[in-house]
Formats: sequence, C-alpha cells, structure tokens
Amino acid sequence: MAPSPIALIASAGLVAMVAAGTGAIVLQQGSRFSHPRKTGGAFTMADLDGRPVSQADLLGKPTALFFGFTHCPEVCPTTLATLAGALGRMGRDADRLNVVFVTLDPERDTPDSLREYLASFDPRIRGFVGTPEQVARMADAYHVAYKRVPTQDGDYTMEHSATVALFDKTGRMVGEIGYQEDEARVLSKLITLALPGQCAPGGGAELWSTTGATGTCGPRS
Repeated sequence: MAPSPIALIASAGLVAMVAAGTGAIVLQQGSRFSHPRKTGGAFTMADLDGRPVSQADLLGKPTALFFGFTHCPEVCPTTLATLAGALGRMGRDADRLNVVFVTLDPERDTPDSLREYLASFDPRIRGFVGTPEQVARMADAYHVAYKRVPTQDGDYTMEHSATVALFDKTGRMVGEIGYQEDEARVLSKLITLALPGQCAPGGGAELWSTTGATGTCGPRS
C-alpha cells in the first residue's frame, strides 16, 4: 500500500543517508516542496534533440523517473545500469514504459554530453535537459531534493535524491525503487509497472516495498 500523504509529510524532517564518495545524498523532505501532498505535475523541459517535453510526454504509459547528473561517480551510473539490465531482460515488454533520466546539472550536462553518457545504458532510457529554472521547477514538482556542493579541488558535485519514482499511465505515483535495491526486485517492479493486472494472482511486486519476496510476474500467455 502506498504511504498516505500524511505519512509522507510526517517524514518531512530531513532523512539523509550519505554514502562517502558517491556524490549523492538520499533525501526526503516533503515540507520543502510547494505541493508536498502531490508528487508530479506540470513542467517544461527538452529532450536530447531539442524538442520541448512536458508532463504530457509521461502520460499514456507507466513511467520510471530518475534525476541525477553525468558527473555523478556512483549513484547515477549504478542506478542506470540496474535499470538498463532490467529493461534488457524485459525485452519488448520494456517498450511499454517511459524510462527517463533528468539532469540536475544543466551547467555541465548539455544534450550532447548527456546523449554520450546515456549511450552506455539501454537506448530506451531518455534524457531530459533544461535551464536551471526549468530543472528547479520539475524537481520541485516531483519532490526531488538537490543542491550544488563545492569540492576541495575547486569543482563541484551535486547532492540529490537517489530514488527512482514509479508512475502509472495517468501520472499517479505508485511506487519507487530505492538506491541499491535488489536487481531481481527492480526487474519485478518494472514488469509489474509495465503489465498492470497481467500477473498471476499473488504475482507481481509491491511497488512501495524495498524488502521481501520479489514475486516476479511469469511469462504472459
């Protein structure tokens, strides 16, 4: 069962797990967002070919949405590799999903650099870019916390939420994939998301759970 809005807000006090050297931070802070009771909403960004994209581009198919940056040393490539592995195992069923990586670092992540970065993963993972203001608005709508942090060498890194958010075809958030969640469970969740109602009774994954049986759907008839 999805957590209630009240439960989400009750956890609004900062919950952070910083992994040394990962360049990312796992955050939940509901009260910092303009609409803490609703995850998702209107945004304007661009795809890697410069075409405008909006919330409408995430409707009609279930969506797995992840925010990060190409200079992320561990969290982002690990998560994208896990997603790519699951999509590969799903085969054509993965075409039923929108899988999107949104940059939180518009200063360094140009369309060309993001295209080159995503080429290491599954080609069905799309990239979204935008101006700093557009990124901030989308991150706010989707409850993604992030900030720029200077490093000792004079450069900077980004601290950011590390969860993959899962949405149904209407744009309603229905689950999440946690950082370093078991690969079998990730696969099970994506199959369940892509094929709602087509798992055998008792099959499929609990999309909000990060522990327990995976319950992967069997082959479709």
